Amino acid sequence: MKLFIYPVLFIFLLAACNGTDAPKTNDNRDDRPKVSIPPIINYTVVNTHPHDTEFFTEGFEFHGDELLESSGGSDEGSPFPSALGVVNPKTGKVDVKVLLDRSKYFGEGITIFNGKLYMLTWQSGVGFIYDSKTYKKLGEFKLPTPEGWGLTHDSSSLIMSNGTNSLYFLDPNTQQVKNIVGVLDNSIPVSNINELEYVDGYIYANQWRTSYILKIDPKSGNVVGRIDLSPIASEIEAKYKDTHGLNGIAYNPRTNTFMVAGKKWPFMYEIKLQ
Repeated sequence: MKLFIYPVLFIFLLAACNGTDAPKTNDNRDDRPKVSIPPIINYTVVNTHPHDTEFFTEGFEFHGDELLESSGGSDEGSPFPSALGVVNPKTGKVDVKVLLDRSKYFGEGITIFNGKLYMLTWQSGVGFIYDSKTYKKLGEFKLPTPEGWGLTHDSSSLIMSNGTNSLYFLDPNTQQVKNIVGVLDNSIPVSNINELEYVDGYIYANQWRTSYILKIDPKSGNVVGRIDLSPIASEIEAKYKDTHGLNGIAYNPRTNTFMVAGKKWPFMYEIKLQ
């Protein structure tokens, strides 16, 4: 950051009637607000795990001992399934539990809340609700925006992203919007908010087209920290040319670690924040 210091001006006004000096004016200060860059959150890689390259990763979430993953695909140049299922921890392959018609729906973010599994679609304007144990379809709902991207929840709301800087807090029973919070970095809107995870009062979000996971205060929308996964992403992209960027973040409360992945990545990375 550059700091500009304005010259000190000494103004001497001689009064003809009494010869007294006017007060000095000292402008040696910078009253502009200082830029505070959100700190980098360090991490260590605890382990690597195989990942299913046949799934185009959109949603990631731990539910008990199981890791769930959703995928998006379409009939227009995207051969991947629109589906969700349980990840086999040994092979990384996904045991598909729900399969959408990809000619109609591009699968997106998922979350489980109060025994129900919610799944977004990208541009179809609809979300689906399933029983989290049986995966039986319970219903569907209209999205509040033309696109659905990431999904998570706190203790009382579903939290949805749509690729802008807005986070939509939805009533889990009616799926109606309760509140909208804009994500800001030093008062500047942060776009491309994607896959979400809520942990200990903060929202962690993949920022699409970057290697950052942002830590966001859900009350103010302010970015309070960044996890820079570019060393992992760069290594993957150098070795595997057909990958499509970082996406997927799941917190495991039993190990206090995050599982992170990317579209068509052959590995998932288990990381622990420092």
